[in-house]
Amino acid sequence: MQSARAKTIVSNQKILGCKPILSGTRFSVEFVLELFQSGMGFDEILSEYPTLTAADLRAVLHSINLAV
Repeated sequence: MQSARAKTIVSNQKILGCKPILSGTRFSVEFVLELFQSGMGFDEILSEYPTLTAADLRAVLHSINLAV
């Protein structure tokens, strides 16, 4: 089920100094990637950060695939 907010990554100078973030949140792409790098999986991240959705996590992973 898709949440109402668009699953895009945006930058805004007023939020986290223009770091790429998940639209509608204050979660930076960098922070979410650090969670994965620390060994956390989808379910653990979603449990610890209930405002994030699986679609948010997929958007972050998709963004790094585009960057490679």
